[in-house]
Amino acid sequence: MRTEHVQLAENYNFKDRLHELEAEFGADILMRSAVWLTVKESRASFAIEHEEKNVDRVKRFAAVMERRCGQYESPLQDETLAELQSEILGTRATRYGLRKSPVFIGEISSWAPIVHYIAPDWCDVPSMLSGLQNFEARTRGRSALLRAAMISFGFVYIHPMSDGNGRISRFLVNDVLRRDGAVPAPFILPISAAIANTPIKRRGYDQVLEILSKPLMHRYQADYQFGSEQVAEDGIHYNLIFNAYEDANLTWRYLDLTDHVEYLANIIDLTIEHEMRQEAAYLHSLRQARESIKELLDGPDADIDRIIRSIRENNGQISNKLKQEFPQLNESELSSNIVLAINAAFKSNE
Repeated sequence: MRTEHVQLAENYNFKDRLHELEAEFGADILMRSAVWLTVKESRASFAIEHEEKNVDRVKRFAAVMERRCGQYESPLQDETLAELQSEILGTRATRYGLRKSPVFIGEISSWAPIVHYIAPDWCDVPSMLSGLQNFEARTRGRSALLRAAMISFGFVYIHPMSDGNGRISRFLVNDVLRRDGAVPAPFILPISAAIANTPIKRRGYDQVLEILSKPLMHRYQADYQFGSEQVAEDGIHYNLIFNAYEDANLTWRYLDLTDHVEYLANIIDLTIEHEMRQEAAYLHSLRQARESIKELLDGPDADIDRIIRSIRENNGQISNKLKQEFPQLNESELSSNIVLAINAAFKSNE
């Protein structure tokens, strides 16, 4: 439905928002922030799936985001998805490719599995992906934000891959925005960081997915059960039996993603106005602090930045360890002036 909020999302002006940041902080600061924002998006994407502590996975996903966003002719072709999945998962995953088995999203309690969502029949996955691919092709030139929401959430509801569906769905947001020229290279909008910023915002992501999953599971609560274990064509062991794939087919094929568009528009606005602004402000303050300290103490940027980070992490105090590393900081007047310079630089951009 083209609600008032959807119409606002249709006309969301990425270029004006990014130009505002550029005017405030400068093009060079904004460009430098792009590298960290890519890593931040990767880390937060794993945080959504509670896997943010795996450094290798984070680096791998960040590299895929940087290298692949907007580069494919069509992001939803089978060979493209296979390549994306392979690069995101790395060489030590247990499953690759399109799934050929039933899948549900849920959790295992001490009594029985709790089902939050059942994905479409694996036999219908190729045709549903084809439909989503046709949508992507037909809507080129239309609102980038609407396209990103429809493609990303459409993909995650189909849940077509054996693994990596969530990460690919969030990759698709930035891929569409880059492909459509809404967000220029090398920027990656850290939307996952905005989603995972607080438990409340993380819950908001779950709630928007439940707009479809909750009514679906309520309607078909008597149509699934867990029986004896079987082995699917792709080698997956499963015991979910769902008897209403055909009846639910129209729900999966003709999704109402109105709320999802509104949600993504809000997240993107929050991403630009908070996550990107925060990073640009930090880099701007860091530069100011570095320049001020170099009026007091000579040294390469790496040393000066080390001093700044340490003092900020110690709440404005100079640790004994830092004094041992940089003996000049034992001079009380010098150290006091350095602390004042750091506080002034970061306070001006709070």
